[in-house]
Amino acid sequence: MEGELGATALGAIYTFGPTFRAENSNTPRHLAEFWMIEPEVAFLDQEELMDLEEDFIKYCVRWALENCKDDLEFLNKMIDKTLIERLEGVLKEDFVRLPYTEGINILQEAIKNGKKFEFPCNWGDDLASEHERYLVEEHFKKPVIMTDYPTAIKSFYMKQNPATPEGGSIGYKGCVAPGPTMQGTDVLFPSIGEIIGGSVREASYDKLMAEIDRRKMDMTHLWWYLDTRKYGSCPHAGFGLGFERLILFVTGMQNIRDVIPFPRTPKNAEF
Repeated sequence: MEGELGATALGAIYTFGPTFRAENSNTPRHLAEFWMIEPEVAFLDQEELMDLEEDFIKYCVRWALENCKDDLEFLNKMIDKTLIERLEGVLKEDFVRLPYTEGINILQEAIKNGKKFEFPCNWGDDLASEHERYLVEEHFKKPVIMTDYPTAIKSFYMKQNPATPEGGSIGYKGCVAPGPTMQGTDVLFPSIGEIIGGSVREASYDKLMAEIDRRKMDMTHLWWYLDTRKYGSCPHAGFGLGFERLILFVTGMQNIRDVIPFPRTPKNAEF
């Protein structure tokens, strides 16, 4: 949220620092504390935000291939025989841009055809890692930017899509959803799942307040955030990239604890 103020003042900013998540997630992809790169840019719409997300990841992958060739060849030989091929494939492919509603339809069609998932995937559900990986690894076989998530499963500050007379919404490239949606843009990667979470931010004070009231949120400690809209704002958007997940993908390692010097995980704080 502080980054939004920086972007509206300076045009484009980024932050890089530790992020703490008090989630009891003991998986090879989760840390209790990880490092996040968070760009925020003024006058950026949804399409431009997705361009930025894709360009940023490709820049990082290209930099690694050009500057860490010896390390990647070692990892390709010892850890993952397809590592370099997979990294080069990311640079060649355009990321799929997929509205959440279309993604749900693909998953439900897969279930009809015999695909088994542990968790449900009806419209309105927050997709599990198994759903994200199916879309990326089996259906499209390339990275996916999923857009226009249901309002109920995303943060209050995301920009809402236009409503339809039936109570649904109109999202990316005219995709019609059965309920209200927000302009979220999450990048899903093979083996990793979500590597970026981003959105266009709601610039309207009235719309922001309406969503806060609908959720019955206590804004006692966020009055300053409302003031950034009360006296006029501008369109802006941004995203957060989990740095260790990027390193996990670039190195081909299998456990996120192996790509951070001092991993902090649930029930593990010896120091």
